[in-house]
Amino acid sequence: MSRIRSFFRFWWDFVVGDDWRVAAGLVVAFAATWALAHHGHAAWWVLPLAAAILLVGSVTREARRTH
Repeated sequence: MSRIRSFFRFWWDFVVGDDWRVAAGLVVAFAATWALAHHGHAAWWVLPLAAAILLVGSVTREARRTH
């Protein structure tokens, strides 16, 4: 059981990492991309925009925390 738990703990740390907000934001961005594409709209722009917004937010939060 220890190996299975270690395996899932590795993947949790890899995907979620230090900031759960980024992981949650990407889940929302993937869902929005799927929903737009499913309804026939262009959805190529959602993920790059979400990644940029989440990156800026993450860096801003970290910069505020260190000062």
